[in-house]
Amino acid sequence: MTGTPPPTAQPSAPGAPRRTPLTSVHEQLGATLTDFAGWLMPLRYRSETAEHNAVRTAAGIFDLSHMGELAVSGPDAAAALDYAVTGAPSALQPGRARYTMICARDGGVLDDLIVYRLGADEFLVVANAANTSVVAAALTERTAGKDATVHDRTDRYALIAVQGPRAAAILAPLASAELEGLKYYASYPVQLAGRQVLVARTGYTGEDGFEIFAAPEDAAELWAAISAAGTDQGLMAAGLAARDTLRLEAGMPLYGNELGPDLSPFDAGLGRVVRFDKPGDFVGRAALAALASEPPQRRLVGLVGESRRVPRHGYAVLWDGATCGTVTSGAPSPTLGAPIAMAYLRPEAADGAAAAGIADGPEAAELAVDIRGSAEPARLVELPFYRRA
Repeated sequence: MTGTPPPTAQPSAPGAPRRTPLTSVHEQLGATLTDFAGWLMPLRYRSETAEHNAVRTAAGIFDLSHMGELAVSGPDAAAALDYAVTGAPSALQPGRARYTMICARDGGVLDDLIVYRLGADEFLVVANAANTSVVAAALTERTAGKDATVHDRTDRYALIAVQGPRAAAILAPLASAELEGLKYYASYPVQLAGRQVLVARTGYTGEDGFEIFAAPEDAAELWAAISAAGTDQGLMAAGLAARDTLRLEAGMPLYGNELGPDLSPFDAGLGRVVRFDKPGDFVGRAALAALASEPPQRRLVGLVGESRRVPRHGYAVLWDGATCGTVTSGAPSPTLGAPIAMAYLRPEAADGAAAAGIADGPEAAELAVDIRGSAEPARLVELPFYRRA
């Protein structure tokens, strides 16, 4: 259950954003801090572009302690989660994890989640920071009458991510068990720098990497040990700005942008997370089945800007001069060297833009983004923008 702030996190003033167990570390590193989902989080340390490039070429270390951790346990925990979410957590073996969603009865997405099966009757559900209370309430309601309990354990975890092609090499000397062979979306408990942690091969950057669930009182020491181990490997502390451009390049959805209560998993091209083949009913099944059988009303696409101006969330997308969709996320891409965006388009516009193959420059582009009154040309590309080798 939610308790008092961990010993190493200074209590926040009333009404102020919550501090993570690593906030003092970020302050010492000179990070620019911002209020994100009610938490005081590092936006950047020095250069978000340098942080982004470090993750693509070497490794970055992130504080993700704002994420929500919800423990679901008991003899009926697996069945209760099968009913609560779109996936089939009961099919997971202990030590494995899966990306899934929790939907409302009308099929709208309440949040996207990662569910870790820690044991036969024990699961850890990781929710987005802004949605932790919503997910906790929904899980509590959906487990009612079953032999399963839901507890908010967010205050009992610090979460550190190490992402990038050198992540395994950096963590290996600190770990009591071999990490290189840990499968993607798998986890196991290990000693890391002498502290007991849960290490998972998961991430939100499009790179190889690990997420480390630790006790809050161990967070600062772990951060220091990992940073020291990565000194000669190009490891760099990275903030929310780099995390956002990394996930955007990798075509990963962000709740509140590509996902929300007015959108279904099928809108985002993520119908694969809806397991109609699992036994029994689940919340939203009827609505999602109906949506799956209907022609799509919108399509999530990638856009690459043909000018230097950057499409941003909420900007209108134009096809032949008429509005045909909306940008959901946009930023300069350090990897591509051009502005990129994800956007929802009407299917006919997405088909037309794809068929046009508009790659011959602004004079040939019929697809554009309205950036403060100027129709800036763009071309449609397949997602993701970046895929690691």
